[in-house]
Amino acid sequence: MSTQKKEDPRTIRSKEMFKNAVFSLLNENSVNSNLTVQKVAAKAGLNRTTFYLHYQDIQDLLTQITDEILSELSDKIVNLIHAKDLSEKHQLIQLLDYLYIHRSYLPILFKMNQFEEQLFLLIRQLIETRRENTEEELPNDYVAIDIKTASLVGIIMWWIRQGLHFSSDYIANQIYLMYRGQ
Repeated sequence: MSTQKKEDPRTIRSKEMFKNAVFSLLNENSVNSNLTVQKVAAKAGLNRTTFYLHYQDIQDLLTQITDEILSELSDKIVNLIHAKDLSEKHQLIQLLDYLYIHRSYLPILFKMNQFEEQLFLLIRQLIETRRENTEEELPNDYVAIDIKTASLVGIIMWWIRQGLHFSSDYIANQIYLMYRGQ
């Protein structure tokens, strides 16, 4: 019998308050070197002692936030892996919506934690699995997995860095058309 320890609701609430404080501070000033424990705690309405109950330092907080985002992205990519053709575009839109919601601080997290490399690995897994599960024979001249992955990651990174004036629906449609040969 597995006994999994439930996290205290106060802990969950405190961590969420610290996370929201970081996002708020990064929205005000997107330079993470300006983040301090004191600023984050004050913005969260909590004290520094509470901060140190959950995190070693600012880097630990940012790493935990990035890991959480990567875990959620991984879940969304797993959904894409198992999507059938009709829901594929919808699943892609959900993935892009998630990135869009977190757009204000993702570029900072990308720089700090090799996020782009981790996104590459997740999308590569998606493409590999979808190819393995396809029922049709792929032609010999089919685009290499790494090239296709690099192009998708490139599109997503460009969109986050420079193209957010385009909706996630528009980007998903463009990706869908591009890879469907239209």
